Amino acid sequence: MKPRSLMFTLFGEYIQHYDGEIWVGSLVQLMNRFGISESSVRGAIFRMVKQNYLKTRKVKNKSYYSLTDEGKRNVIDGVHRVYTSRNFMWDKKWRILTYSFPEEKRELRNQIRKELNWLGFGLISNSTWINPNPVEKQVKNLIHTYELEDNVTFLTSSEIVSPSTEKIINKGWDLKRISKQYNFFIDSYIDKLEKLREKAFNDQLTNELCFIERTSLVHEFRKFLFEDPGFPIDLQPSYWSGTKAYELFGEIHQLLALPAVRFFDSTFKGPPDQEITPNRHQAINPFPSAYS
Repeated sequence: MKPRSLMFTLFGEYIQHYDGEIWVGSLVQLMNRFGISESSVRGAIFRMVKQNYLKTRKVKNKSYYSLTDEGKRNVIDGVHRVYTSRNFMWDKKWRILTYSFPEEKRELRNQIRKELNWLGFGLISNSTWINPNPVEKQVKNLIHTYELEDNVTFLTSSEIVSPSTEKIINKGWDLKRISKQYNFFIDSYIDKLEKLREKAFNDQLTNELCFIERTSLVHEFRKFLFEDPGFPIDLQPSYWSGTKAYELFGEIHQLLALPAVRFFDSTFKGPPDQEITPNRHQAINPFPSAYS
């Protein structure tokens, strides 16, 4: 695991539910469970502060870290997408975005491409991106954050006359490749689920082991956020395995959730000048009501 990526997972899975601020010593202890050294943790923190993802404050000669607004935007949106059910119907609207950047803004253009990919947009022609999901709020935030009013046109359409919906989807996304990646996940974690169930039956699932397994599971599943556009169910092809992978993810997560949070709870230290009010219920069960 890369330290920065793991830190995002920890903030999204646990720390945000504990008022969002954590002592650096606790971070070191938690990340050490994944073979990451203290120097690597501190190096990752330093880079994330410089990149405006983390901010620090000192209390009695100890350093405490929390997410900046930019960090929260990335983490909270990612958490929401990880735990959002894929079983929703399309509203029959396409969100279409085009942009034009002068050459001196090439780096900004590349960053916007990454952001659009993260939001599930597909590139169907030069500088033209499309998305069937209701992402108007996220796109408005993107335009505001990067001050893109003069560079971007964003509109919706209830119909694309040509080409067909199937051809548009094939142009914008490689769903067969993504579905194969989901199949790899399923093949790996079907066996993992049975082994974990056996350990649970034999009372061999310690809090620490559950923390490691749950965090690793979420860390692995988060990778699909950079690949899967999160299509409505009526746009998913017949071979699509993303829904099955999500259900498997939910089963394993719920098996591990309570002891994993117990371990985090025992390791976490927040600032002494604030009374922490952890939302343990949300940390244990971040899924929608179907998994409650």
